[in-house]
Amino acid sequence: MFSKITLIMGFMLLSTATIYAQDKPEVTIGGALRFNYNLSSWKEGQKKRGGDFGYDVFRLNAKAKYKGIKLDAEYRLYSEGFGGGMLKQGWLAYDFDDKNEIQVGLTQVPFGNTTYNSHNWFFSVNYYIGLEDDHDMGIKFTHTAKKWNYALAFFKNAEELQFGSNSDVSDRRYSYDVASIDLDGDGVLDLRNKEVNQVNGQLNYVIGNDSISHKIGTSAQFGGLYNLNTQEMGSHYALALQYQLKYKRFGVKAQVSKYKKSTKGPLGESKEIIAMTAYGAPYLVAAAGNTYTLGVQYTLPVQWGPVSSLQFYNDYGYLEKLNSDFNDSAMNVTGVLVSAGNVYTYFDMAAGKNQPWLGPVWKTAFTDGTPSANWEVRFNMNIGYYF
Repeated sequence: MFSKITLIMGFMLLSTATIYAQDKPEVTIGGALRFNYNLSSWKEGQKKRGGDFGYDVFRLNAKAKYKGIKLDAEYRLYSEGFGGGMLKQGWLAYDFDDKNEIQVGLTQVPFGNTTYNSHNWFFSVNYYIGLEDDHDMGIKFTHTAKKWNYALAFFKNAEELQFGSNSDVSDRRYSYDVASIDLDGDGVLDLRNKEVNQVNGQLNYVIGNDSISHKIGTSAQFGGLYNLNTQEMGSHYALALQYQLKYKRFGVKAQVSKYKKSTKGPLGESKEIIAMTAYGAPYLVAAAGNTYTLGVQYTLPVQWGPVSSLQFYNDYGYLEKLNSDFNDSAMNVTGVLVSAGNVYTYFDMAAGKNQPWLGPVWKTAFTDGTPSANWEVRFNMNIGYYF
């Protein structure tokens, strides 16, 4: 009897070992190398030399799956002037089934039109105030079905790179987060706030078929703003109505958003402004406002050697600041994405008014701005090989 039991157990172990031997990890490594040319209307020296062409970013992407657990990570290496190396995203996930998934780690915040609220290389004005393609540290549940899609998430904080009791938010990050800034150049940081304990909800409903579809949705987020000087907790919230149309080769993205950030800083510190940071350099943003964005695109298949398609687009965005003493901000990007094998090239004509990345004023463009500011223009060409 003992011999029979031993034989049966041995057979079972052998069968189990065979099963697990077939369950091998799946690993995919990819990435991109991008270069950038730009010519800006407000940079006299650059205009005299005909613009600048240089290194943009080298990135590595890793995806893995083993026994139902997935990994998705992207690390980017920018030049030192743009923050150097940074993790754009990095999360672990488990699929309960083909519709329900849970992610843990540095994952995209479910707010507004996702993955992007735009078609161009510059994104929309929402990105520059932390409301598009934002990534924070937390846990997210997503449900994706034919009609109803929704996501619920809790984010403990934004990317935390320094774990001290009173550490300021690092400027080395891909997406914009509330941070600290030196207002007067005395070497002492001001407006020292951090995003903490944020909850998000996103709901979308899809109408239509493969030929034409409408995605209509709403989003909300609420969280705390911890002040490092007073050690008191403020708050912030944002709301959005989002819409996407897909009709054959034509597409539309539209969004209306509202946000407010209420801080509890030291006595005398302005409550009308906050600091936000990414790419190694912080700037100021109005503490409350509304944004309006509208983008359209049309994709044209072609057969020009390696070129397979041209996607034409125009994305417009407007930031209405609720402080009447501030001057509103706007941006518009007209361009085309040229796809040729693994090479994707954006040709953009980006115009901005009171926009830090599209004008001569950096620190206060999204707060006070400039009365009767002129539209400034940047011609930008971004060439990337994706592998």
